[in-house]
Amino acid sequence: MPRSVNAVASRARRKKVLKAARGFFGARSKVFTVAVNALDKSYLYAYRDRRNKKRAFRRLWIARINAATRMHGMSYSKFIHALTQKEIGLNRKVLADLAMNHPDASKQSLILSDKKIRT
Repeated sequence: MPRSVNAVASRARRKKVLKAARGFFGARSKVFTVAVNALDKSYLYAYRDRRNKKRAFRRLWIARINAATRMHGMSYSKFIHALTQKEIGLNRKVLADLAMNHPDASKQSLILSDKKIRT
């Protein structure tokens, strides 16, 4: 009896890997075994950098908020502390957007938070 190798599934698996590796340089997009290794590495980078992207955006938002608060004579940490005490539930993404695109609104939030510190 002839040996059964299931060539249909093998070919489909290889095609799937090579299709995912399209655009890679050289043998990484042509040779199956090299493409598998390249894809494994790329998936690791993608997993890692999805988390790093969150960190990078948080750092950017904090820098923008800090710049806006220092223009009005207050530090970032005191501003965030005052917002927490005042129970203003704006996250850093929204605060950074206000600081960049609506300076008058960010100034009002500074005034609101500043009153809480002095009272």
